[in-house]
Amino acid sequence: MRQITDDVNDLPSLPAVVMELLNSVDRDDVDIHALAQQVTHDLALTAKTLRIANSAYYTTLVKVTTIQQAISLLGMTTVRQIILTAAVTGCFPDNNCPGFSHKDFWQHANAVAIIARILARRLNFSQDIAFTAGLLHDIGTLVLVAYHPERYAAVIAWQNEHQSTQPEAEKEVLGLDHAAVGHALAECWNFSDAIKNAIGGHHQPDRPGLGFLATIIHVANGIAHVLNVTATPDHSTPEISALSWESLGLDQNGLDQVLEEAAREFSKLRQQVDL
Repeated sequence: MRQITDDVNDLPSLPAVVMELLNSVDRDDVDIHALAQQVTHDLALTAKTLRIANSAYYTTLVKVTTIQQAISLLGMTTVRQIILTAAVTGCFPDNNCPGFSHKDFWQHANAVAIIARILARRLNFSQDIAFTAGLLHDIGTLVLVAYHPERYAAVIAWQNEHQSTQPEAEKEVLGLDHAAVGHALAECWNFSDAIKNAIGGHHQPDRPGLGFLATIIHVANGIAHVLNVTATPDHSTPEISALSWESLGLDQNGLDQVLEEAAREFSKLRQQVDL
């Protein structure tokens, strides 16, 4: 864990405007357009944001050429998430870990985010916060892949050989899992307590003090693994805590509705997403 802490501290900080966007997800008194204007001063972030906005997943009738145009066409909530994705991916080097797919990683992250938003709406919980936490829930994996690619390749090999879950393989090979690493990164990047706890607790949401967001992300993650929206087959689905499932109050009819709505979103997600 000491080595991981050093790794996290070596990562570049998120741009100040990205932190403002992240911390404004549950506030109504923020001038989003002014913040978006600030994004344009970061040329690399702007270029990557527009590239993602013009990918197949966010198809519009016209080519998006400015941040403000993206907001008009896609909505601020969507653009905020695109900017966040662009900023986070920019903090990590290109893939150098055999067996690890960044495309699969972000497709799964988006799947969890979409399901979390659907669940949050049913529960009268903040949809933007749930989506953001879902998008970032596995960010600890990127730290491990970026700084320990050979050892993480061994994690992937062990997981495939034993048909285990990702956390089980990580603990066996590394002695800790991506949720603990993600929690450390969230602390370093000064994420809100709710998002930090959701990242760190999405595999063990019943731990005291984590909050309801961790429960939402835990259930959304389990559903996303069952649906398996990535190109790589998912041989091991993490179990959903019975307590977490019951706390969401989903009966079979409610679950069917969630799955139906998620399936409509996944019809877009299954297209080639340029992340």
